[in-house]
Amino acid sequence: MTMTGNAGPSPWARRLALGGLIPFVGLAAALWVVPAEMPLARQALPAALLGYGATISSFLGAIHWGLVMRDGPAQPVSSLLWGVVPSLLAWVALLLGQAPGLLLVAAVLWACFVVDRVLYPRYQLDAWLPMRWRLSVLASLSCVAGAAALLR
Repeated sequence: MTMTGNAGPSPWARRLALGGLIPFVGLAAALWVVPAEMPLARQALPAALLGYGATISSFLGAIHWGLVMRDGPAQPVSSLLWGVVPSLLAWVALLLGQAPGLLLVAAVLWACFVVDRVLYPRYQLDAWLPMRWRLSVLASLSCVAGAAALLR
């Protein structure tokens, strides 16, 4: 691995990551408070949450491609393979429908964290893991809360 240092996320990275939680938390909360008398909103909100969750899942997989690109010809195939798994699972989540899809996205977010817990130290990125854990908790809970709102 060619990376050095373990500085962790910059203040800007932290702000942007926390800002990335706004759609998760906001859309999940809206699913609980928007009345049934607003059918267009009730249709758009779960689709927006599921789409955003799928997008973030793909982003988390793509990070691994970015990491191995720095390794030159010694790119680990396992990291490249893992890098596409979240995107494929996110695509399946979009096909499953809203509540099951949100539950799958929540599971994908946790799978990404588990893999990152193993691989980030290899790239000397373990200082990012506390933030990744908090983001995974809040994003996945938002997806589960959104699914619960749909199933009530």
